Amino acid sequence: MKTEWNDGQPIYRQLRDRVVAMILEGVLKEGDALPSVRTVAADYRVNPLTVLKGYQELVDEGLIESKRGLGMFVKAGASELLLKSERQNFLQEEWPRIHATIQRLGLKAEELLDGDAEGAARPGGEKRSEEEEER
Repeated sequence: MKTEWNDGQPIYRQLRDRVVAMILEGVLKEGDALPSVRTVAADYRVNPLTVLKGYQELVDEGLIESKRGLGMFVKAGASELLLKSERQNFLQEEWPRIHATIQRLGLKAEELLDGDAEGAARPGGEKRSEEEEER
C-alpha cells in the first residue's frame, strides 16, 4: 500500500479503498490474510483504531472476515462481490460525469480508444497531418 494520504477523505476510508483495490487487482486473493492492525498502524504511522475502522467497514460489507486469534482474511466471493458493486458505482456515480465531459469536448470513440493525445483532433476539429504526427 502507498503511504500518501489524501486530505479530502478520512484515512480509514482510504485504507478500506486500498484493500479493495488490492483485492480487485489480485494482490489479495480469497483466503489471504490481511496485514495485522498493529502492523498497518506502525508502518503507516496511523492510529490502530483508524485501521480497525477501515477493516470493520470491509467486514460490514462482507468482504473480509475475522478469525478469532488468527486475524482478518479475504472472504470467498469477495472479488466477484466487489467487481459487481464497483462496476455499479462507476456506472451510477462516475460515468455520467465522464460522459458529460466527453460530450462537452466533442471527443469521438476512436479518439478515446486510440488513447493518443498527440494524434487527437485540434481545437478546430481538424486532424493532425501524418507529417505532424511523426514529429
